[in-house]
Amino acid sequence: MNAEQPIKKTRFRKLRLWIEDKAPVLIVGGLLMTITIAFFLDNMVITIKSGETGVLYRRFHSGTVTQYVYPEKVHFILPWNKMYIYTTRVQTVKHELTVLTNKGLPLTLFLNIRYRPDYDMLGMLHKRIGPDYVNRTLLPEIESVLRKRLGQIDPEDVYTNKMGVLTKIMFIAIEEMISHHVIVEDIIIRKIQLPEKIRNAIENKLVEEQILETYVYKLKVEEQEAKRKGIEAKGIKDYQKIIAETLSDKLIKWQGVQATLKLAESENAKVVIIGGGKDGIPVILGNN
Repeated sequence: MNAEQPIKKTRFRKLRLWIEDKAPVLIVGGLLMTITIAFFLDNMVITIKSGETGVLYRRFHSGTVTQYVYPEKVHFILPWNKMYIYTTRVQTVKHELTVLTNKGLPLTLFLNIRYRPDYDMLGMLHKRIGPDYVNRTLLPEIESVLRKRLGQIDPEDVYTNKMGVLTKIMFIAIEEMISHHVIVEDIIIRKIQLPEKIRNAIENKLVEEQILETYVYKLKVEEQEAKRKGIEAKGIKDYQKIIAETLSDKLIKWQGVQATLKLAESENAKVVIIGGGKDGIPVILGNN
């Protein structure tokens, strides 16, 4: 019999006795560990989906990680840290604001704002502003630009976007957001609302301006036509003057004789009448 076998049996018996003795503690400990892992699992295993990016906050280290953003995949972090998920796809928010123009008239704009966070600066955006950056920065900054700029313009110019004034203001608002780590793709104006009386007055004025432009256009056409007729009349007059200077009685008589000869040579039946007087020109009458 191998001498080591009794020793192994003795060790196994001691281990079994120890487990039996510590069984309640081991069961409770296992349950606590299982509960702890289940509780912290969502905080430890982070799934970043398509169109999302993560920003990590280290509780006991350096705080918000600004030099690196976490891309799409599964990430494992310590349970006391926290991952903030941001949507990096282009999103749209509808907004409505009322501003006063330079004449003190209220003007309401209905906007669609298409935006996305700056991917490379997402850590700084989270540190300085946070996940609620739309309400804390995007909308207030755009409102500030629009109120300041539109307050210097006539309501009619805004309503008609005269010389692209409203478009220029929107570009200024878009550029302003770059410094706040938010990229605004565009600002779409869905509707511009003015007090009804003001709107009707502007629309009536626009109609009258269109009618006036039509009259002006017609006058220009008539002026051009008059010029054309004048040039045509002058050309006819000059032509007649040149012909009058070159014609003579002999030339006219000679041309008449030539025409008579051509007609006489034709095969059609005809009657030739010799004109009276010394200057008479033959006249041919006849039918087929």
